[in-house]
Amino acid sequence: MNGLPTFTVLGDGPTVLMLHGIGGGHLAFAPQVETLASAGYRAVAWDMPGYGRSAPIEPYTFKGLAQSCIDLIDALQCADVILLGHSMGGMVAQEVIARRPDKVSRLVLAGTSAAFGRRSDGRSAESWARQFIGQRTAPLDEGKTMADMARLLVPQMVGPGSLPEGARLAEHCMAGVPAATYRRALECLVTFDRQRALADIRVPTLLIGGEFDRVAAPAVMGQMADAIPRSRFEQINGVGHLMNLEAPEAFDALVLDFLNEPAPPPLADAH
Repeated sequence: MNGLPTFTVLGDGPTVLMLHGIGGGHLAFAPQVETLASAGYRAVAWDMPGYGRSAPIEPYTFKGLAQSCIDLIDALQCADVILLGHSMGGMVAQEVIARRPDKVSRLVLAGTSAAFGRRSDGRSAESWARQFIGQRTAPLDEGKTMADMARLLVPQMVGPGSLPEGARLAEHCMAGVPAATYRRALECLVTFDRQRALADIRVPTLLIGGEFDRVAAPAVMGQMADAIPRSRFEQINGVGHLMNLEAPEAFDALVLDFLNEPAPPPLADAH
């Protein structure tokens, strides 16, 4: 039995649970925690299993990560939760709502996709996944640290209009990820595929993309929005993959506008 993931919490009101990406941690949502708490929400940012002080899980799978998230939602004792997931955290959010749609009232998906490692050029996804993992872990195999990785990767992920302080915080977060966790998360990442579940997402959903995001391209996120019944896609110009840190004011404004919208009537059941 693994213990509950660790998390930070600020404020009172409806619960917004924030799920960070592969190079993140609870600090990756520092601007959003403050904004949401001051706007009347209970802002919660977790450390995914294996990150921060959260114990790793075995096996390290999306099923297990989703269950850890569901356990945390139950421990927070809220009737339902607003899930905000960035990158790999957005995949965990999709996994949670696919398994327990009753737990989630709204969904915000930022810089993420519905599948990882799809191939259209004939090569097997398995060989592509091996190559991707090899490229991402090669610096570690050569003796580089996660801090070295952060200095290398973060500048490649941000856009020309990004806030320098945001990029520095992103580097700080990534530098603190245990190398063993980063390897496990990469292995997990390439298994994700919830494309067929998009049409089953019944809650209001906001998708946010960065103009210069090369990890989750705006076009891909737009296609996701087309597949989710009551969703919309918003693009933040000038920024890349780490949009919530690169342009926190623009990002937070989009999220708050979305959360302030009245709840629409339930969708008629498609089945």
